[in-house]
Amino acid sequence: MPPIPGSGLAKGLAVTLRTMTRKTVTEQYPDAQPELPPRTRGVIGLFEENCTVCMLCARECPDWCIYIDSHKETVPPAVEGGRERSRNVLDRFAIDFSLCMYCGICIEVCPFDALFWSPEFEYAETDIHELTHERDKLREWMWTVPSPPALDPAAEEPKELAAARKAADKLAAAQQPPAPAAPTEGES
Repeated sequence: MPPIPGSGLAKGLAVTLRTMTRKTVTEQYPDAQPELPPRTRGVIGLFEENCTVCMLCARECPDWCIYIDSHKETVPPAVEGGRERSRNVLDRFAIDFSLCMYCGICIEVCPFDALFWSPEFEYAETDIHELTHERDKLREWMWTVPSPPALDPAAEEPKELAAARKAADKLAAAQQPPAPAAPTEGES
């Protein structure tokens, strides 16, 4: 049997009418900010006070998009008769986000917790050269880093905390003077 002329058009209009009556799922992005899941990977924030310029993040980066410059500074001895020490001082810390593939290796290898994921994702630029963000901008993003999730209350206490608590209790018990003995019935 041949198809009725215009039946395809009627089917198309029926689909259109059905979808017009449903609630839309489109988010109006610039006007309504999306609800991001916790620990979203957006941009990398730098906690500069923890950075020791060990260069692990730059060496492990598969894209070579982290640029670090530093100089050595002499620190006076901590105690009299001690010797002077030298330490690295951070001069430049920059990440080129036009090269970064957001793998997170730099954050994972940082032994001093100086790099963190920030949920910020709105940092587009009109010029690709402006996507190299220096330490001032990376420090600003540090304040958008969410606090770590709470520990599971049903989880076991870490061994380190248990050992430290036990040592502190022993020390506190040793420092307390013994309580005076209570007088017995015959004594006054």
